[in-house]
Order: sequence, then C-alpha cells, then structure tokens
Amino acid sequence: MSSPSESTLLGGDGHVGGDFLLEVDGVEIGMFQSVSGLQVTVQTEDLPEGGQNGFTRKLPGRMDWPNIVLSRGLIQSDNLFAWMSKTSGEGFAAAGNKLQRCTGAITAMASDGSRLRSWNLEGCFPVRWKGPEFNVTSNDALSEELEIAHEGFRSETQAK
Repeated sequence: MSSPSESTLLGGDGHVGGDFLLEVDGVEIGMFQSVSGLQVTVQTEDLPEGGQNGFTRKLPGRMDWPNIVLSRGLIQSDNLFAWMSKTSGEGFAAAGNKLQRCTGAITAMASDGSRLRSWNLEGCFPVRWKGPEFNVTSNDALSEELEIAHEGFRSETQAK
C-alpha cells in the first residue's frame, strides 16, 4: 500500500509539462520546452528449465538508454555551444582526442520556478544540434534541438 506522499502528483493537481532545465557539470545550459528519450529498457535472457513447460524463466540483462532530445526556442546564451565545442571538433582534438564525459541533470520546473524532479545523467555528451530553418514565408518561431548521448540516469524528487 502506498503512502499519501507516494501517490501525490508532482506539482499538485496533475502537473502539465512546463519548462525543463538542463545543467551540465553544474553549469546551466538553459531551459527547454520539450524533452524526449527519458526511458530505459532492460533486455532479458530466456532461460528454459528442463521439466518446466508452463513458462520460461527470464533473467535481466543489459540496460538500454536511448539518446535524449531537447528542444527550445533560440536564446542568447552560448553555454550550449561552449559545451559542444569541448566534446567535438577542435576542442576534442585539443583534449588529445579523449572524450570528456560530463554529468548532467534535466529538471522539471513548476510554474512558480520550483524544481519538481531531476533526472541525473551519467557520462553524457552532445551528439547532435539542429538549428532553425529559415523561411521568409513562415511565421514559425526560431528553434533549436539538442541530442545527448549518456550512460544512464537516476531520478530524484526534489525536497520541498
């Protein structure tokens, strides 16, 4: 049986998606409007047992963590590209072609600015950035998208 705190929705009465803060090694990269890929899949291995025909025992195997994709409107901060330049191109070459993996956090923010829950990423680095598409006939806002590879995450509810 769950306690009242375990069944209470984050942010009160059914929090709707707000902004999501991305931090890397304690540095704010910025707020994003959408995040996808926060999931994990545990592969399984079948283990048939002799004489047991009612089921096949399943054993947990390797965990699969897909890349995370974040998107937002363009902002004036250069923190995203500063991080990206450390892990690719000339920054990567300057580090002796050794990847500097970082810790990161994606935090769901409430409308009052308080932190609801964080997903703390291990061994993360940016693998793709997509900028705005320019079209003079479009009224769409300028946006950017960031894709991050990582080696797993832990979820942490923020203390009130």
